Amino acid sequence: MKKTSITAAVLIAGTAVTAFAHGGATGIVKERMNAMLAMGKAVKAVAPMMRRETAYDAETVRDTARLFQQHAGESMTKLFPEGTGGMPSEAKEDVWTDWDRFAALATQLEEYSEGLERAAGNGLGGMNGNASMGGATMMGDGSMMGSGNGMMGGSTMMGGGGMMDAAAIAEMPADAAFAMTTQVCSACHERFRAEED
Repeated sequence: MKKTSITAAVLIAGTAVTAFAHGGATGIVKERMNAMLAMGKAVKAVAPMMRRETAYDAETVRDTARLFQQHAGESMTKLFPEGTGGMPSEAKEDVWTDWDRFAALATQLEEYSEGLERAAGNGLGGMNGNASMGGATMMGDGSMMGSGNGMMGGSTMMGGGGMMDAAAIAEMPADAAFAMTTQVCSACHERFRAEED
């Protein structure tokens, strides 16, 4: 099977969808919406591999992890300058009123996606689709990671000193590393993204 860069596929597929979905957005708001859309599409492309619905491809997982890294950390936070909330932005005012937490999640996404890139070669572990780790359903309900309630015995690992580093995540099976990484996305969306009507 010919390997295709998921980054290229996401950018091509995202162009038409973005034009429709973010019709009123311009400037930095459009730029951050495009980044979020690209990451969301990458998750949707990789999730079936993690559920063993499609063949596992380590290079596609690495490409997804690199895409996350491209849009995480400081690259993400710089897309949220103060005063860029409100329609058509989907960002809640909490982004700016709880900036430290938002920035910590952006940094955590960068760290975890570095671990995911390194874990891609580990293959799949025993996660089998709807498995859970202490309460967070993993990719079984069509969302990135279920409810975003936390992982591993209820500890959210989103701040509070519980964050793992890339080296620890790199030792995990790829599906566990993917679950940890997308849990960061879910936690951020739950706290900082307005619900769609």
